[in-house]
Amino acid sequence: MTPEPKTAAADRTEEVAAPVAKKVHHERVHHGDTFVDDYEWLRDKDDPEVVAYLEGQNAFTEAHTAQLDGLRKQIFGEIKSRTQETDMSVPSRRGRFWYYARTEEGKQYAIRCRCPIRSDDDWTPPEVVADASLDGEEILLDANVEAQGHDFFSLGALTVSDDGDWLAFSTDIVGDERYTLRFKNLRTGELLADEIADTAGGAVWSADARHVFYQTVDDAWRPDTVWRHDIGAGTEDVKVFHEPDERYWVGMGSTRSDRYLMIGVGSKITSEVYVLDAAEPTGEFRSVAPRVEGVEYSVEHAVIGGEDYFVIVHNEIRDGAKAENFAIDIAPVDDMAARRELIAHDEDRRIEDLDAFRDYLVLSYRRAALPKIAIADLRRIDGIPSLADFHEVEFDQELFSVGLGGNPEWVTPRLRIGYASFIEPTEVIDLDVTTGTRTLLKRQPVLGGYDAADYVQSREWATAQDGTRIPLSIVRRKDAADGPAPLLLYGYGSYESSIDPSFSVSRLSMLDRGVVFVLAHIRGGGEMGRYWYENGKTLTKKNTFTDFVDAARYLVDTGWTTPAQMVAEGGSAGGLLMGAVTNLAPELFNGILASVPFVDALTSILDPSLPLTVIEWDEWGDPLHDPDVYAYMKSYSPYENVEARAYPAILAETSLNDTRVLFTEAAKWVARLQEKNTSDNLVLLKTEMSAGHGGVSGRYKQWEEVAFELAWILQQTGAWHPEPAA
Repeated sequence: MTPEPKTAAADRTEEVAAPVAKKVHHERVHHGDTFVDDYEWLRDKDDPEVVAYLEGQNAFTEAHTAQLDGLRKQIFGEIKSRTQETDMSVPSRRGRFWYYARTEEGKQYAIRCRCPIRSDDDWTPPEVVADASLDGEEILLDANVEAQGHDFFSLGALTVSDDGDWLAFSTDIVGDERYTLRFKNLRTGELLADEIADTAGGAVWSADARHVFYQTVDDAWRPDTVWRHDIGAGTEDVKVFHEPDERYWVGMGSTRSDRYLMIGVGSKITSEVYVLDAAEPTGEFRSVAPRVEGVEYSVEHAVIGGEDYFVIVHNEIRDGAKAENFAIDIAPVDDMAARRELIAHDEDRRIEDLDAFRDYLVLSYRRAALPKIAIADLRRIDGIPSLADFHEVEFDQELFSVGLGGNPEWVTPRLRIGYASFIEPTEVIDLDVTTGTRTLLKRQPVLGGYDAADYVQSREWATAQDGTRIPLSIVRRKDAADGPAPLLLYGYGSYESSIDPSFSVSRLSMLDRGVVFVLAHIRGGGEMGRYWYENGKTLTKKNTFTDFVDAARYLVDTGWTTPAQMVAEGGSAGGLLMGAVTNLAPELFNGILASVPFVDALTSILDPSLPLTVIEWDEWGDPLHDPDVYAYMKSYSPYENVEARAYPAILAETSLNDTRVLFTEAAKWVARLQEKNTSDNLVLLKTEMSAGHGGVSGRYKQWEEVAFELAWILQQTGAWHPEPAA
């Protein structure tokens, strides 16, 4: 009998074997507990043996996904064909110019531009013309030029001085989020000799454009110091502020009014803000309110009734109760003792921010797992506004996201709003507050005849094991057949981060092949308010994982899918989620996609010398000093809990230069899974050898990466099957 011819993919699969990681005995001893970690040696990225192991895993992954080559190319082509490659953003006015970004077909990165306003009362942005430059266009920075000769490129700061004459920008060409800060004279085009290495990713100009404030980081990658640089002076930079407490990050900014420079200092649970009159950039910053453990606050400057106020969003304790979902106070800038309440705390409304303009206050908040905004028109209010003076901006969709965007000017007759849903492309809208008129400035173009009516989005609620209702956002094609379907379940559930409705061109390649997309808004995130977050962190962290498992069971029990058709996906802290549910309920999933996964969490949080560890103790607990936290974290940390059992197919992705979640975590996890897995399902590791936490840079490279992931998801959900060999 003549054997059937093998495909090229089959040949590659047989030729490449899974690299077997050697075991090096290493003991981790804490609180009387000893854990033997045989793969801890996979930590030094400069060790040739470690690099060889990662490259071997990459070869193994490439061989065992080779059958997806054609599908990947097809999906990449779909993303590309649906995207208007030569395009431009809606210009935003700042001072004497309109600022915007352009992309050009074939180029990886955006080109940052500006053009002059026509007159002082010019508030109508130039028409968005995808394939033509605007009158008087000036290129501020072409990232394609800056990226030449580098495998990776990321832009950090990009900020223009108030007078429009100077540009400060910073770049990272490795992926480790250490930026080099440079300066450009926009009148002459001259790039100054001033160059500052190893900065954090931001910069703030003084009002007189003579000084730039920037931050540096400590050995643990924590922004801890603010410096003042005098442009072109050739003098040593001045240390303006230093935060010695390793639990706190330092940030720098300014009020929208440009009246004050601000330094923000914050841990996960405590914050403090320092301000300085922008007209006195060499002066001393002063604290708005002293630091109080467990109290968070932010500050904005507003002018109400002709008086200057600080607007303070906070969660202080009042009348014996903490404002968990935050409240808002105001105080005269020179008399904090006269501080008074503006908007009271509400258990059903999580206040996120209050933006101040000369004529408006804009409240950003969330209710019932959706973001909202409401506007108070100060011109129509006599005195201090109340909650009743704020009017919500409403939309018709059941599920949507709305927020301010592109509003740098303090004085403006219109507010720029961004709107999106799961099925509607992103819209940029100008709102005339006086008349209520909305002007659509741009809808994200989707080429090829996209019709939102072909898709549906809906909200369902799963019930957790403790009775808590978990919101699920479900997206699918309207014409999808009834009955169990291929399904991707996505989750994050940490840091009070909310995963809100958004449109995705690449997601269409899944939906159009019959895959249902479900987003589980699990505890630990912020979708349902601060309480939702508090019940999914530290010693309640397991709620995050069991919520996701209960959501998966709900989707099976209600007929949406079957375990053989369901894939779970999460990244970073969502990768921890993936590792935890893989141990809790491997039988529920046919695939797990874990991107830059935080799967060796206990090892990392035990080591204060590692990037970000100490500040993370408020999120996870301090296992180094607290035996109860140690025991709790060890009970769920994915790496420690891998055991001999049948695991689903797993694809783990990491980056060699990631400073937030080290490549070591995914490498160790995969080594242990490959050792212990008793099923025939493949455990794959893919490492980007020249990228950081966000993965590869450049839009075409990113599309290729997305196509790689989607192809694997389609295979594991059963939405795609390889053609039989001829």
